[in-house]
Amino acid sequence: MAESKRNGVRVIARAAEVLRALEGREEGLSLGQIAKQLDLPRSTVQRIVDALDAENFVVAASPTARVRLGPALVRIAASIRFRIAEVARPYMERLSGETGETVDLSIMDQDKLVFLDQVPGSHRLRAVSAVGVSFPLHCSANGKALLAALDDAQISRLRRRIKLTAHTANTITSWKRLSTELESIRKEGMAYDREEHSLGISAVASVVRMQSGELAAISVPTPTQRFYSMESRLKTGLKECCEQLQQVLGRA
Repeated sequence: MAESKRNGVRVIARAAEVLRALEGREEGLSLGQIAKQLDLPRSTVQRIVDALDAENFVVAASPTARVRLGPALVRIAASIRFRIAEVARPYMERLSGETGETVDLSIMDQDKLVFLDQVPGSHRLRAVSAVGVSFPLHCSANGKALLAALDDAQISRLRRRIKLTAHTANTITSWKRLSTELESIRKEGMAYDREEHSLGISAVASVVRMQSGELAAISVPTPTQRFYSMESRLKTGLKECCEQLQQVLGRA
């Protein structure tokens, strides 16, 4: 039973990988290209694509066996609405315009965070991730901001799930150090990532709370070579952004 469950989870994960590989590929990809990109046997890709095609999650892109994302995904996407993303967007755009930096919006999903929206910065060298991508909580500014907004009981439950994996030499890998930092975040209202998740990228983040009690984090990831000279400006802009957004959410 356990082995069957693991195999089922693996199949779902691989299907998701195939769909991500096709993202942005209007001309589609051949089965061989997908297999090479994902480092999977072509026969495995064939089975997954056949199953996705049966549900219209992929369709033929050409007579030459290429496939692309299908119309069933459009119907699903149309049903997905995150009100916080709609409300926060103009405030994020203003902050990005004032700083020239990328501004992200994310929410917590159990033991990780997921990006809901992003306003890319105007600098040629800028930090860019992608909507729908997940990051660990313990080594990202937005993740630590979200953790700091939880109470002790909530964090205690999460500790069983979160692995403090080292992503760089700067990553916090002990709960004692992380707990100390979370307390500092609560006092200041700001969380930081100083090359803890990715070398060359630093960030500052803060949290807003919706009327439902759900939390969202606004973060400003910045190339480290610019971050320290702009840190004060980023903090001021982010604080104003979150305060204005919180006022709107408070009366929504």
